[in-house]
Amino acid sequence: MKAKYKRIVLKLSGEALRDSGSGDSLCPAILNKLAVELKGVHAAGVQICLVVGGGNIFRGLSGAKSGVDRTTGDYMGMLATVINSLALMNALEKEGVAVRVQTAIPMERIAEPFILRRAVRHLEKGRIVIFAAGTGNPYFSTDTAAALRASEVNADCILKATKVDGIYDKDPKAFPDAVKYKTVSYLEAIEKRLAVMDSTAFSMCMDNRIPIIVFNMNGDGNILRAVAGEEIGTLVS
Repeated sequence: MKAKYKRIVLKLSGEALRDSGSGDSLCPAILNKLAVELKGVHAAGVQICLVVGGGNIFRGLSGAKSGVDRTTGDYMGMLATVINSLALMNALEKEGVAVRVQTAIPMERIAEPFILRRAVRHLEKGRIVIFAAGTGNPYFSTDTAAALRASEVNADCILKATKVDGIYDKDPKAFPDAVKYKTVSYLEAIEKRLAVMDSTAFSMCMDNRIPIIVFNMNGDGNILRAVAGEEIGTLVS
């Protein structure tokens, strides 16, 4: 396989790691499947960065609705992303892939602090880099963190892994007549409030000309197909 994109940021939701059957926050089978697939992408010579959410453990906005201060809740959510990042690191290392976790909030005993040049050096040495703890600031989503890190490391694209096969004009689960977009511009995504990423993330990608591929992560080999430039999901550019 010849990769179209040489350096990518893969954005995963925390919910993607949850076992919907048992309700466990972290599913070993899902982690293993993801690690095996990423190993194949890595073997194709692609430099991989990962950004994972924390919604399977704690979501700041949800916490605010139940009485948790929004800033405190966002920091709790950032810590949840660190737990998910360490779980992903463990799964990848079991597959023999070299990984480094870098956090936006310093916690040197369990991960490196985010240092751009060190992150790029890891990528050049063939290591997968997982960016944890969002941007390190409350009121910013992990989507924005993915856009920020992609801009900083000069990534060729962002792969946004979801549970649906692209962007629709409305919720395809609730509306059978929902229409899927094959391509959509950044401005359209912002103006139509397409909820797959927040407007701050879309704006940052637009300013830095970073394409976003929104695709279904549950299909076997879909990450590899997206990296190869196959028509999969929806392209935002």
